Amino acid sequence: MRPVVFLGLTAVAVCLAFSSPALAGGPDPADYPLRVHILKSTAQPRHSREGKHWSDAPDYVDGMGVANLFENGQPRGFQFSYSCIANLQPSSGYGTYPARWKKREKTLEILLPESGKPWNLQACQLQAGMRPGLAFCWRNGLVAEESAALLKDWMVKHQYNPEMGKDDPILSAGDAAGAGDPGTND
Repeated sequence: MRPVVFLGLTAVAVCLAFSSPALAGGPDPADYPLRVHILKSTAQPRHSREGKHWSDAPDYVDGMGVANLFENGQPRGFQFSYSCIANLQPSSGYGTYPARWKKREKTLEILLPESGKPWNLQACQLQAGMRPGLAFCWRNGLVAEESAALLKDWMVKHQYNPEMGKDDPILSAGDAAGAGDPGTND
């Protein structure tokens, strides 16, 4: 009888292991092959009315900003607006958000980690205004536009390819002072 109980428990454990992602119900990052690097984002929390009182927590956030999309090894700059449950933070360092097209050239969906629970991902749609042939970069502490070809050259030189999981460019000692950042005279 004991072997039957052991096999039964093993079968239950295997079923739970395979069903946990399905039970979580969150988006699958594997379905988001593109990458988005957000340089700047501003937001305005919005509250709904419940009776005669305003809710303490915002129901959603309206915002706008600028970012670069990495698709098929090419950088492409875009301006965006959004209305999401979570506030959209600029990318940390060279990090990127997983993304996919919802409506080609118009609407991108990105995955955002939930505050305090980075393993819990939430989808947010960006209404994108693509900037053909241009990309965004930091120049003298401000966001600036430059040729997407210049950013691509920088990516190749520093082996930066976020679509392939290479979110950390290889920088030389001179680059540490900022000379290696896109948009500088590197």
